[in-house]
Amino acid sequence: MQPRILTVGVFDYFHYGHVRLFNQIKSLYPRSHLIVAVQDEDSILKYKPDAIIFYSTEVRCELVRALRLVDEVITYKNVADIVREADFDIFAVGEDQDHPGFRRAIGYCRRQGREILRLSRTPNISSTTLKENFTCKGDA
Repeated sequence: MQPRILTVGVFDYFHYGHVRLFNQIKSLYPRSHLIVAVQDEDSILKYKPDAIIFYSTEVRCELVRALRLVDEVITYKNVADIVREADFDIFAVGEDQDHPGFRRAIGYCRRQGREILRLSRTPNISSTTLKENFTCKGDA
């Protein structure tokens, strides 16, 4: 039986680090069914009201769905709920995904006997860095 692996994110400033995340999962579990949950834009704004969202939820889902590494794309409002709603065996999280919602989600997964797969970041790349370097800050 192929394991069902869930990973979550905003994926607004989609970049090489995201692709590396999916590649890491597939290299560790080549026959896995990779489910990527994309956070709903209304939920992003609920938790970060000043966030500038570049792509709509639908467009971000389409970007992720286009990758051959990804088997299924779903949306979510918050990480603590999606781990209760989705059908998966392994929860794959990045080393930087450690806010209270992730800690609750990981705790729930452990209590349910689901494996946690903690993956390393791609050095020198992040959505925050992209936003800082490429967001228009007025006329030069």
